[in-house]
Amino acid sequence: MRLRVPFAVRRLVVAVAVVAVTAVVAAVSATAAPAESPERPDRPAVRVLGEETIPKGLAVDGMPIGELSGIDYDARNGLWYLISDDSEEAPARFYTADLDLDAHGLSRVRFIGATRILRTDGTPFPPLASDDSEVADPEAIRLDPRSRTLYWSSEGKRDVPTDGSPAALVDPWVRQMTLGGRHIREFRQPSQFTMSAGEQGPRRNAVFEGLTLTADRRELVASLEGPLYDDGPLPTPTTGAVSRLTWYDKRSGAPVRQFAYDIDPIPAVPDPPTAGADNGVVELLPIDQHRLLVLERAFISGVGNSIRLYAIDVRGATNTLDDTSLADGDYRPVRKRLVVDLADLDLSHIDNVEGMAWGPRLPTGERTLVLVSDDNFNAPQVSQVIALALRVR
Repeated sequence: MRLRVPFAVRRLVVAVAVVAVTAVVAAVSATAAPAESPERPDRPAVRVLGEETIPKGLAVDGMPIGELSGIDYDARNGLWYLISDDSEEAPARFYTADLDLDAHGLSRVRFIGATRILRTDGTPFPPLASDDSEVADPEAIRLDPRSRTLYWSSEGKRDVPTDGSPAALVDPWVRQMTLGGRHIREFRQPSQFTMSAGEQGPRRNAVFEGLTLTADRRELVASLEGPLYDDGPLPTPTTGAVSRLTWYDKRSGAPVRQFAYDIDPIPAVPDPPTAGADNGVVELLPIDQHRLLVLERAFISGVGNSIRLYAIDVRGATNTLDDTSLADGDYRPVRKRLVVDLADLDLSHIDNVEGMAWGPRLPTGERTLVLVSDDNFNAPQVSQVIALALRVR
C-alpha cells in the first residue's frame, strides 16, 4: 500500500531539503574560499596577487627612488610609469619600471629609468621650497595610449607665513607632457581652484591627488584630495567632508562638468586624541562610462593608515562646476559603495598608498589592479607595490 502524502507536506519536505543542501554548500564554499576574496553579491571579488617592497637607498639614472604617488600601465610595451611626489631629493621626475605580474602573482619590480619632468621653458623644476614662480608638487600620472603622451598633476603650493610676510602661492595644474618629459600644454581650471592666502579656494596639500582618463579616453578626470575652504571643514572621526571630481575635455583642455564626492569620516580616533589624522581622495580609475573606482587614504597618528576602495556612479549627481561653495549641502553627490578595505586583505603591511592603475587582464576574466605607496623618504615608511585581482560587476 502506497502512503499518499498531501501536496502541502511534500512541498514542505522539499523546501527543508533544499535549505539543508544550500547550507551545506555554503559551509563548504566558505571553507574553501580564500579569506581575502569573499564572494558577495553586492561587492566585487578581490584577492591579493602579491606585494613587493622597494629597498631603501635605490636609485636609477642618478635619481633616488621613492615617494611613489602615481602609477600607470603601458600595455603596448608592458612597462609601467610611476611619478615621484618629490622635488627636493632630485628634480621632479617619473620612473619607468618592469613588473613581473601575471596569474601566478607579482614576483619582481625592476626600475629601468628615470625621466626629469620639464617646465614650460624646458628646464628642470627647482625644489618646491624655492621662491620660484613655477614649482611642482607632482601627484598623479596617466598615459594616453592614443597620443603616446603623459598627463600629470601638481597640487601647487600654498605657504602662508604666520608673521604676515608675503604668501607663496602657485596654482595647482593638470598638464600634458611627452614621454621624454617635455611640456606640451596645461589644462584650464575652474576659478574655485585658484590658490589664495585667505581661507578660500584650495587647502595646502589637498588638491589634485588623483587623475584618470575616462573609459572612452575622450576626457580627463581630476580629483581633489580634500574640501575647498569654501566647501566646508576637513573630515574628523565623526564627520566626513566633500571633494570635487572635475571632468575636462581632452581636445580643448577646458573643464566641462564636475560632481561632488562625499569623503568618509576618519575611520579611527588618533592616539592620543589630540594628535593628527586625515582622510581624503588619492586616486581614481574608470570602470565604464558612468562608474569609477575611487581610493580613499587615511592616516591616523598612533593607529596607522586606512586604505579603502570604492566604486562610484555619477548618474543622477548634481553638476557643481559653477558652484562657488558646497557648504550648504544643496547638491546630490555621486553614489558610492565599498569595494574593499585593504585591512580585510592578507597583506603584510599597509603603508601610505596613493597611486593605482589597471594592469593586464587575467585568463580568469579578472582585472589586475596595482597600488603603490608614498614613503615620503621617511625611514619608518616603505615604498610598497601591491597587486590585486579584481572582478568588477
